[in-house]
Amino acid sequence: MGRPVVHWELWSESPDRASEFYRRVFDWNLRSIPGMGYHLMEPGEEGGIGGGIMKPQQGPWAAKVTFYIDVDDLDAYGKRVTEAGGKILIDKQSMPGVGELSLFEDPDGRVLGMWKRQKPE
Repeated sequence: MGRPVVHWELWSESPDRASEFYRRVFDWNLRSIPGMGYHLMEPGEEGGIGGGIMKPQQGPWAAKVTFYIDVDDLDAYGKRVTEAGGKILIDKQSMPGVGELSLFEDPDGRVLGMWKRQKPE
């Protein structure tokens, strides 16, 4: 079985405005993460994939949306990305209390993420 998509992100110059727009239009639950400038969006229904809205600190990237693929080892999948012709843009970064991420570019220039969930203690 392949690796599932587990998270999406919208990159915005005004994450507060964008978050409020999606909250109002789609009734998504909004939860801001203090100190990170990150708005976690939760669909509130079974079967939906939650995501986030943020202002990127690095870039620029042509796309203003990406999705994250669940992996069990960021280093191993990073190696697979580069061996297949992609490029690691953001090496492994820790998100305290939730997991680790990495961003990569595929051979066509699309930016995607890999996500490793933190195992419950």
